[in-house]
Amino acid sequence: MNETTMSKNTKTSESIAEPVLHQTAKVMQKYGTRFRVPLGLEDKVCEASISDLNRVLADTITLRDLYKKCHWQTSGATFYQLHLLFDKHYNEQSALVDLIAERIQLLGGISVAMAKDVAELSHIEPVPTGREEVPAQISRLAAAHEVIFKFVRKAAKRAAEGEDDGTNDLLVSNVIRTNELQTWFITEHLVSLSPTEVYHDVAPSKSHSSTIPKH
Repeated sequence: MNETTMSKNTKTSESIAEPVLHQTAKVMQKYGTRFRVPLGLEDKVCEASISDLNRVLADTITLRDLYKKCHWQTSGATFYQLHLLFDKHYNEQSALVDLIAERIQLLGGISVAMAKDVAELSHIEPVPTGREEVPAQISRLAAAHEVIFKFVRKAAKRAAEGEDDGTNDLLVSNVIRTNELQTWFITEHLVSLSPTEVYHDVAPSKSHSSTIPKH
């Protein structure tokens, strides 16, 4: 092999290994469109499920990010516990985001993904950029959960009526049950008084009073 051949081979090898940057291409599938997947479901059922799931996805992404905001910005005597709890809920919501987005793609649709598009589609109330007190943080999270509950139950019913069992199962078994548990955990932190404070504020009844026997 002469030097010219070796030089050409080396150049070809280097060209193959070098990343080709700044590539562009046409959009393969526009948002809001769907291609048919052989799932045994009617087209209108798939289209309705995709629309509902994208709404749920946008709300779930918003709630997920709200949990991370609260995780960073929480404060006070319960900081450590809430810091960990909010992050746990963030991770659980992240898992839901993936499940919902993949279901949309499986049905032949396009899942909403970018922050701007998510903000436009979500029905959760916008939050202030600044830091809020813990009760306000938790109340805001609880309200966001309720927005999801109200829509998801209707979406699950529509999926069941259309025999889209996969979507119905996802919404009931994953989305609703995860959000129910999270709602329970956070709202318990809104109880105004601890058991000790309640006990001290209420005078003991006669049935619970005790006397020292006289000798």
